[in-house]
Amino acid sequence: MNRKLLMTAGLFTLGLMLFSTAPALAQEAEATGETGVFQVLKEQFIAGDWRFMSLVLICLILGLAFCIERIITLNIATVNTDKLVNQIEEKVASGDIEGAKELCKATPGPTASILYEGLNNSDKGIEGVEKAIVSYGSVQMGLLEKGLVWISLFIAIAPMLGFMGTVIGMIYAFDRIEAAGDLSPSIVAGGIKVALLTTVFGLIVAIILQIFYNYIVSKID
Repeated sequence: MNRKLLMTAGLFTLGLMLFSTAPALAQEAEATGETGVFQVLKEQFIAGDWRFMSLVLICLILGLAFCIERIITLNIATVNTDKLVNQIEEKVASGDIEGAKELCKATPGPTASILYEGLNNSDKGIEGVEKAIVSYGSVQMGLLEKGLVWISLFIAIAPMLGFMGTVIGMIYAFDRIEAAGDLSPSIVAGGIKVALLTTVFGLIVAIILQIFYNYIVSKID
């Protein structure tokens, strides 16, 4: 838990630093004539409404924090399952149940823990082993899926915030039309552009987090 909090705080601080220095970087790039995909995205991000862009950025930072924490945890827990099972089968075949248990204890990850529970209930017969593996496997699956609900939340919230920014921006644009009493493109173009930018970046954040989410789910499977 402490590692997750530190990682989240670090990524959040980094995001705030990037967000605070973005205007200066954009002005410098504009002065030197630099172009590129990242530069264009950064300039458009700055051009959007900061109130909704900031919320979308927070969703990205927190979502990435949970994704990175899950990826690191799952990579640490990953073992060569086939090799482990073969080694346990050899020890069980030779009657060395305690040796098989020690092998499971020495191997990190949920697979070894589940196999240990099965070996620990070997005196209860096949049904006892099966029940132990199924019940403890459910516990380990819950631990592996820890944090996925937050990633799913940020995937859903990011585009919603973008759509909300778009709707509010359109309302603001129509207010300007009403106040000016004229349907001049110059009056509404800026407001509509800002409104649509929030939707674009909300969708970009959702796509990025969705890719990480699918990778994490496949890793768990």
